[in-house]
Amino acid sequence: MTEKEIDALGDGHIGTSIDTPLRVDAFLKSDDEKIEAIQYHFKAIMHELGLDLSDDSLSGRPYHFAKMYVKELFYGLNPKNRPKISTFNNKYGYNKLIVEQDITIDSSCEHHFLPIIGNAHIGYIPKDKVIGLSKINRLVDYYAHRPQVQERLCIQILKDLQNALQTEDVIVVINAKHLCVSSRGIKDKSSFTTTMEYGGCFDNAEERNTFLRQID
Repeated sequence: MTEKEIDALGDGHIGTSIDTPLRVDAFLKSDDEKIEAIQYHFKAIMHELGLDLSDDSLSGRPYHFAKMYVKELFYGLNPKNRPKISTFNNKYGYNKLIVEQDITIDSSCEHHFLPIIGNAHIGYIPKDKVIGLSKINRLVDYYAHRPQVQERLCIQILKDLQNALQTEDVIVVINAKHLCVSSRGIKDKSSFTTTMEYGGCFDNAEERNTFLRQID
């Protein structure tokens, strides 16, 4: 593949699956082993950039970078870190729209490893199950903290909530700014991206618009 073809691929907005692409051996190494390996390689990157790693400001940075990647920015890659999603029987028979909005999105672009920042808005109509509101936020945070494509993030949140709530009546909207757009390439500082996924009753435009009016 030529450099031009690689550049064109890198600028493309490509998603191949609703599942995050992971190798089968992705979790054979411990977190500490991954941190050690990433530390070594990032130190080499800093060296190639010409940075003086003996400077007080830079010493120790490779370790902190590696720890940040494994423990913080991309903790959502490991299914062991998925939050426990507690649901409860819908004893009071509530069957109207529930909306959790302005949930923080703090993610990273899968193609450039630059931040994606914004908000998620989620609605559902309960049947037999309801969910603790903070659990929705935790689930969003979990899926956001991995290299992502915004469309995939939207679908992953939707499918998990539909499964947990045992209903298709879920809708997810994400509005986010991509720093791969604002800080490189076109360098457009004001644009943002909106994605929407839904199922069940939200296939009906009237039900969908009821939710959209709530988050407007």
